[in-house]
Amino acid sequence: MRNAFRFHVSLGVLVLLCASIAGAQGAAPESAPPLFPGGALISYSSVFTTRSAVNASGVISATARPTFSHQGTFNFTWGFHPDLDLTVLVPVVTNRFEDTNANPRTGGTGLGDAMLLVKYRFFRDDSARGTTQASVTVGPKLPTGRTDFAAPTGARLPAGLQAGSGSIDLFLAANWTYTGLFNFRRLVADEDFHSLVRSRGTQATRLGSEFESRFWLSYRPYEAKDGSREWFIGPALTWQHFQNDSIAGTSQPESGGDLLLPGISTYFGVRPGVHLWLAMDWDAAHSNGAEFMPVRRHISFGITQQFRIHR
Repeated sequence: MRNAFRFHVSLGVLVLLCASIAGAQGAAPESAPPLFPGGALISYSSVFTTRSAVNASGVISATARPTFSHQGTFNFTWGFHPDLDLTVLVPVVTNRFEDTNANPRTGGTGLGDAMLLVKYRFFRDDSARGTTQASVTVGPKLPTGRTDFAAPTGARLPAGLQAGSGSIDLFLAANWTYTGLFNFRRLVADEDFHSLVRSRGTQATRLGSEFESRFWLSYRPYEAKDGSREWFIGPALTWQHFQNDSIAGTSQPESGGDLLLPGISTYFGVRPGVHLWLAMDWDAAHSNGAEFMPVRRHISFGITQQFRIHR
């Protein structure tokens, strides 16, 4: 039972790995609880995102986003209080842009913007049905990422194609987890709502602030008696909203928009403290703004190792 408890609470923090900035899920049925006191984890996640190629004028739009991107994120989380934990996220970003005119692909790979996050669990209710928990997370995104990617011509690429934004932004999240849905002990409902409030950064550009709501309904078809191995799987539904970009104080019309992404996520523990996950999302509906590049699909996977720093 102790191993099962540690497994559950440690996975709660993984939703922060991929869910927000890269736009895909770090598969965790329980995103609300913090890591247990004295515990820590290190993990790595990969998120692959593709967007529809733009119609081409031969010129890269000032609000362009990558047609392909990969974000590999390194995570360190430390639980220092029963209701608080601290997370440091450091991404490595690869961005590529290719238009329909078969012009040379442009982009690059470099360090992205790091994040420092604190989660606070403000509500917990245990019952015969299961546990209900709620938490908030807050922290800055720091301008540590590269902003010097250039086209083959030597021209600097727009801010949306850089690994970093050059801005200090604010991450905010609210999470709710309800275990034992419909009185089924192995059925978990989880809601993650978060936003990235952006400021002006590189090239006098303020990328549009982002808002996301993700609901995941997971079922646990397998659980070892000693809690050492578990398997969760279930559907997810994500809504994303992107505000318009702003360049030199001027809003760029129709550069923002909305997306609706259904998907599925699964993860399992291979041994105590080590777990893997895989998640996929696909575009079901999106805005049709002239400068908006909707996401076609997200694919994410990752691995984490949990350990104890002190008792």
